[in-house]
Parts: sequence; C-alpha cells; structure tokens
Amino acid sequence: MVATECAPVAQAGGLGDVVFGLSREVEIRGHAVEIILPKYDCMHYDQIWGLQVAVPDLWVPWYSGAVHCSVWFGFVHGRKCFFIEPHSGDAFFNRASYYGFPDEYLRWGFFSKAALEFLLQTHKRPDVIHCHDWHTALVPVLLYEIYQYYGMGRQRVCYTVHNFRHQGIVGEDLLWATGLGRPEYNFHPHRMRDDFDPSAMNLTKGALLYSNFITTVSPNHAWEVHYTDQGFGLGHSLSVHQNKFGGILNGVDYDVWNPEIDPLIPYRYGVDSLDAKYADKEALRDRFLLRKDYKPIIAYVGRLDAQKGVDLIQHALFYALGNGAQFVLLGPSSEWGIHERFWQLKHQLNDNPDCHLEIGFSGELAHLIYAGADMLVVPSNFEPCGLTPVIAQKYGTVPVVRAVGGLLDTVFDRDYSGRPAEARNGYVFHQPDGAGIESALRRALGLWYQYPAEFRQLMVNGMRHDYSWNRPGGDYLNVYDYVRCK
Repeated sequence: MVATECAPVAQAGGLGDVVFGLSREVEIRGHAVEIILPKYDCMHYDQIWGLQVAVPDLWVPWYSGAVHCSVWFGFVHGRKCFFIEPHSGDAFFNRASYYGFPDEYLRWGFFSKAALEFLLQTHKRPDVIHCHDWHTALVPVLLYEIYQYYGMGRQRVCYTVHNFRHQGIVGEDLLWATGLGRPEYNFHPHRMRDDFDPSAMNLTKGALLYSNFITTVSPNHAWEVHYTDQGFGLGHSLSVHQNKFGGILNGVDYDVWNPEIDPLIPYRYGVDSLDAKYADKEALRDRFLLRKDYKPIIAYVGRLDAQKGVDLIQHALFYALGNGAQFVLLGPSSEWGIHERFWQLKHQLNDNPDCHLEIGFSGELAHLIYAGADMLVVPSNFEPCGLTPVIAQKYGTVPVVRAVGGLLDTVFDRDYSGRPAEARNGYVFHQPDGAGIESALRRALGLWYQYPAEFRQLMVNGMRHDYSWNRPGGDYLNVYDYVRCK
C-alpha cells in the first residue's frame, strides 16, 4: 500500500480507515502487506510500536540532484508500516498538518518518487502496489516510464480513486522534478494532458492510463463517475479504460465500530441487548445538556463542506426541532464561510434544550453519538461511499440518506425498496432540496412515534447487515490476482 493516510496513526478522513482495514483483511487471508507513508511531524506516534530507522540513507533523485531521506519502520496495530522522512529545506511533511499547502503537487510527487526509490533500493518486489487517490497517482506513471527499466518490470498497480473531485491538476514543473521530463510526450492528450486545460497535466488521468486496474469505493459510484458529471470530467477516460475499472464497496472495521465491544461508550449492547442503547441515549443527553424528554435524537456526524449538503443539514436541524425531535451535530469545516455559518447557528441555538452543535471532531464523541442517536442524516450532494450510515446501522441508528453514490449500495428504504422487509434498514430521498429531506424525515419520525415496535425492527435490520471488510477483501484479492497474471 502506498498512501498518505493510515488509521489511526495519520488520518484526515475515510482514506485512512480503508488503508488500515483493507491491509489487515488481506493480511488475515495469508498475504504479506506493507504500507508506505510519509513521516509527518503531526502523526500519532503513540499508535506506533517499535519505531526505528530501517534505511538511514535513501537518496531520492529530485530535479538535477537528490534528496537525502531516512526510512523508518514500525507496527501500527499490527500493520507493518514504513515512514519516509526527507531531510531537505522543503520540509514536505513537517508542517503540523497533513494537507492544505500551495506546493501539494511537489509534496506528493516527491512522496510517490521516494516510495518507488525505496522499493528499488531495498530490493522489495511486491506483486501488487496499491495506490490511493491523486496524491499517489504518479506511482504507476513512474513505474511504467522509469522504474520498470531498473528491475521493477513485474510489479503491477491497483489504483483506487476515493474522490474524483480532487484529481491533481499540475504544471510542467513536476515532470522535471520527478525525472519524467519530455513535456511533449507527457502532455499528449492520450496521456496526462488535462482535458480542460491544455497547459496542465491531470495526475489522476495519468493513473487511469498506466494502472493495471482502477477501482472506486462503491459499485453505484462507479456507474456515476462513468456516466454522469460525478466523474468531474474523467468520464471519457473511464470509458476508454472501462475494461479495467470497477467499484468495490468500502468495509467497516468492526473491531473499532461495534457497540458490543466499544470501550468509548458507557453501555455496550447488541441485537439481543438493545435496551442498553437507551442508556447511551441518556448519556448523550447528559453530555450535551439536552432535555430529558420522550423525543428521538437525530444526528449528523461528518465534515461540513459543500459535498455533504450543508444546506440540507441545516434544513434537517430546524425540521427536527419543529417536529418533536432533538438534533446533535459533530463535524469540522475547513471552508471558512461554512465554518462561520455553523458557529453562528451554534450561538443562535445555544440555549435550546433540544439541540447541540459541536463544531470540530472528536472520535470519542462520534462513538457516543452513534450509540445514543435514533437517526442519522446524510444528505450529501455526492458521496463516493459513505461510511457514516454504515457505522450508524451497526449501532442501531437508522440512516436517512440521499440517493447518491455508495449510499444506494448500503441503505434500503423501509417503504419503497424492492428488497425483502428484513433487508430494509433506513430511509432514502432523491431530490436535493428541503421537500426531499422532509419527506424522508416525516416518514422516519412518524414510524418512531406511532409504531415504535416497527422502528425497533428497522434498527435490528441495520444491525444485522454485514459491512465488514470480509467481502470487499475478497473482491480486492480477485483484482490483485487478475493484475498479477497480466
């Protein structure tokens, strides 16, 4: 695995969960897995066991010279991880944050180059190199154009796009930095030239060409990015490479997200001890100073950004308060306008005994909210996979989601799904407007108040679904076997 995140040592989103969970599943099935990461100054070093220098002198070609690096090794909850530390004035990974800098393209171009140089110099020859998102999109390009000629001709690449919105649009400078050069060759429209800006390269487009297989994080999202605007301009490239493209639904780590063993919730429970969930509901009310009343709690957990449908999150909040429900929110925002908007909402509703907004993120609070809430809203504009409703189901919290991306692969409407009654596990709405989300919340609240036994059965249905890494792990192994034989 070559990635910029791995839970819980370095994580900014769902990518870290996927890298850790998939690596563990593949290893459980008898395969050797190693993970290559940047050595950030801000990662959680307390999650690494036995951290030590493995390669003191790795020289990575960069522009007309080379950058001296050290490579560290340690175990992250049993996973074998190598951390690349460059010693240069650029301080690529010593910035107190994982992302958000003007030279992102150089940071990740260097990391991709360094990962392959590490494999080359240490004589590691994995059957498959699995890369993730645009940050490591140069790995298959560099492997095919440079490293296959230095003894790495048998390595194959699986490339996973977690979010097509971010593609790595960069200039010619990166070609000279990484040793690819030849702008007239690399800027060819059938290689890496961006389809909308002829003066720029699209790294994700390059990875689609050079990888042996491409995946995205759910079957429905694979269809969306191929045939709708959710591909953000890469639909044609996906059509060209459709024979090596597919969607595999992400899994959830049930060693972390499981109310039967969760150490971060006050009361543990399962399908056969569901009454304890209501004790967690009271604990959630105590934590957020909510009124003790016979009302459902509707929650939102996740980032606050344009992708997540912030207008509908706000609409759901006021609809809940006006229709006999309480509302809690946990989420950070890196977009200034949205951040300010929700801080103003927080102050506006500060004295409301039925509402609490937590602007930021806390893993401990996330566990408590999943355990204590009755429903979870996920009104995303687009959602490649969407792990929050899957996690919520495990905790008996009924998801109310918009019909996009992976949400359609995991949530099946109680009233309108064609699936058997025991497989229905939530509520789905289609239109991205207030009327759409109200229609779903009205049905959910109506069932909670008028037919509590049936609502409880809906909770149980969700808890019985298996969204572990078991099935996707097998799917990825099939991909690995396929590319290994090519």
